Amino acid sequence: MQGVNLDSWKATPPAGTGPGHVLGRLAVPVGMLAAVAGAFAYVGTVDPNEPGHYPACPLQHFTGIYCPGCGGLRSAHAVAHGDFLAALQDNAVAVVGYALFAVVWTVWVVRAARGRPFRIELGPAHLRTIGALALVFTVVRNLPFGGWLHP
Repeated sequence: MQGVNLDSWKATPPAGTGPGHVLGRLAVPVGMLAAVAGAFAYVGTVDPNEPGHYPACPLQHFTGIYCPGCGGLRSAHAVAHGDFLAALQDNAVAVVGYALFAVVWTVWVVRAARGRPFRIELGPAHLRTIGALALVFTVVRNLPFGGWLHP
């Protein structure tokens, strides 16, 4: 008859799951949020609607064509000030990107806190779809009936 190891019955968390380890796993997502919050704070303070604060979009400057990113800083400025309608008018795709970042970041934090890996794997089909959506957005916002998408 073998003896029972009473140490295995203790209510101690498994190795790598203590509070210090959780904080260590959250360091990168929290650092990422701090960087994004700092960028939004800067853009919220330094108004992109005022000339001279940021460089102009070279594509729009030289060709008059609005790229998918045109209006992104103005959109971020509007989000920082809580004006979501203006943000959508400045760059709807950027607002979708901000919301997508918030969802992905939240999933990342929850998985990191639970000690689970987090990985985003975009295949060629995903990348083509993103590129096609950006192209459609660019074409539509530069057509006469897409004027409501101009920044």
